[in-house]
Amino acid sequence: MTSPRPRPTPPSPARANARVAVALVGLVGAMGGLAYASVPFYDWFCRATGYGGTPGVATVAPDRIIDRVFEVRFDANVAQGLAWDFHPEVPSVRVRAGEVATVVYRIESRAETETRGIAAFNVTPEQAGGHFAKIACFCFTEQTLRPHEVIEAPVTFYVDPAADADKNLRGRDTITLSYTFFPADGAKARAASAALVPASGSRTN
Repeated sequence: MTSPRPRPTPPSPARANARVAVALVGLVGAMGGLAYASVPFYDWFCRATGYGGTPGVATVAPDRIIDRVFEVRFDANVAQGLAWDFHPEVPSVRVRAGEVATVVYRIESRAETETRGIAAFNVTPEQAGGHFAKIACFCFTEQTLRPHEVIEAPVTFYVDPAADADKNLRGRDTITLSYTFFPADGAKARAASAALVPASGSRTN
């Protein structure tokens, strides 16, 4: 007759609680990593698809220019906490689809110390986001201004000729390019969310 096998000793409540705590810490860390990674991924997704009116990025001009004309309007905004004046030199331009244009913005610091800003941007109507491309833009990098410094910041862009065949843009020949400058500290997350909110008008803090 065989003797009964000894039953395993159940883990103590303290050990079980420690395991749960370790698992929760790992879960929180993984969620934090995903949240951190989601900002650049979201930014890439919006630029690649034009989602939310986010303009694309191009390295070369289109290989053709067509007759359809778009009026591109420029909207400039500064968020609270950044003592800058920011506006385009012209309120709008008329361009043919495929034609490359450059517009200059003027940025002036009203602060007594060095300040840094980064710009969020989008276009309206949202359907135009996938057809609006920037070749060069001050919004690609953080801007640093000395006290009362004034700089000129160009943006070079075009409207893709493919916009002419987009049924969502039939009869819609006005595109608004909107920028909002945020203080650079912690601005990336704010810029990602702000890119989905069309600006209602120019303002400064």
